Amino acid sequence: MPEWLADPDIWASLLTLTFLEIVLGIDNIIFLSIITERVAEHRRLLAQRLGLGLALFGRIALLAGLVWLTKLTAPIFEIFDLPVSWRDIILMGGGLFLLAKATSEIHHTVEGPAGENAAGGKSASFAMAIAQILAIDLVFSLDSVITAVGMTDKLPIMVAAVVIAIAVMMFAATPISGFIRRHPTTKMLALSFLLLIGVALVADALHFHVPRGYLYFAIAFSLMVELLNLAATRRRRKTGENAG
Repeated sequence: MPEWLADPDIWASLLTLTFLEIVLGIDNIIFLSIITERVAEHRRLLAQRLGLGLALFGRIALLAGLVWLTKLTAPIFEIFDLPVSWRDIILMGGGLFLLAKATSEIHHTVEGPAGENAAGGKSASFAMAIAQILAIDLVFSLDSVITAVGMTDKLPIMVAAVVIAIAVMMFAATPISGFIRRHPTTKMLALSFLLLIGVALVADALHFHVPRGYLYFAIAFSLMVELLNLAATRRRRKTGENAG
């Protein structure tokens, strides 16, 4: 057994990094739930697990290519004295994609596209859902992997933290997706959260960092208020049934 495994600081790094990876994966879980919502029901779980499984290999590949990863932050050109790197381009593309996707889904939820039936509308392509999960996970992975690199220099620890975080995401994706489907107002909150994340990614690409804690607090507060509303509605309905 390697000597560094006996170091308590290594295990503390693993626990801390795993927690951070799970927290950074919250936006990924919400996006996954929204993307797979319109996949055919019998293929929805497969889409979630396949998308996350492939994303896991992508994150491990990023960790294995640490030298290449560091080159992503090197400026390749400038625009009005603003240095632009490949990381900035990826973040900008991901942010704009999230803004467009969330706006489209909000329109679909509120208006409903023409030609859809009342039973739930047209199913999304399974392959397209997987492709979108992988594309946006690449964007989210940059923060995740850069955080891992900053926490420890032991590749096995980084890989273990990423694997545990993806396993938690696989476990959490299904109940979160089900909750969002049962409560349409929470879906609107989730889409609003994706809009916030999209704006934050675009800001990061322009070198204006928005701490994720602010965004997580905003959505957590909104979700808490919504849960209280749901509880109050359930209580009123139950009281009405008892009175009837």
